[in-house]
Amino acid sequence: MPTTHAQQPITHLLYLHGFRSSPQSTKARSMARYMAAHQPAIRWWCPQLPPSPREAMALVMDGIADWPRETMAVVGSSLGGFYATCVAEQTGCRAVLLNPAANPARDLEKHIGEQTSWHDPQERFFVQPGYVQELRDLQCTDLAQPDHYLAVIAKGDEVLDWREMLARYAGAHVRLLQGSDHALTDFEDHLPEILAFLGLD
Repeated sequence: MPTTHAQQPITHLLYLHGFRSSPQSTKARSMARYMAAHQPAIRWWCPQLPPSPREAMALVMDGIADWPRETMAVVGSSLGGFYATCVAEQTGCRAVLLNPAANPARDLEKHIGEQTSWHDPQERFFVQPGYVQELRDLQCTDLAQPDHYLAVIAKGDEVLDWREMLARYAGAHVRLLQGSDHALTDFEDHLPEILAFLGLD
């Protein structure tokens, strides 16, 4: 299991949800509950991300502008894993990625048009064609510090190809699950390893 004994304790933790998701996702609420119960002193932020990738990253980077880079960390799921990678590359912080989108610009092309939120079907938003280019503009190349990443990747992911995720995060700490699914419905089983990587256990 990867450890972070040489790292300073985390003081700030950011959680970034995936496409069509929200802070009401099962994983986000699970982590929020843990932080409130066991790490109340740590600054926890799980913002609702706008559909525009450029606006989403601007919101995030503005929100963490005064966070200490050496003691912050980010967790991201699916598209949020892509955003979390952008954050980690810009700040040098630790990152946990949950079935992270490896090629979101290509994948988003299939979803241009009106979409609904997973957690509130009454909430609708529109995916603009320009969002694809915004994702391309955000795409970073090789990871500067692969050991700062833990990627939890499910072979049973029905949305994203686990092989692409594995290749994208080559050199990082990887927890490759033989089954599970895109939503990581067994998330609670992996929470101890995630917390250990972040030094929060």
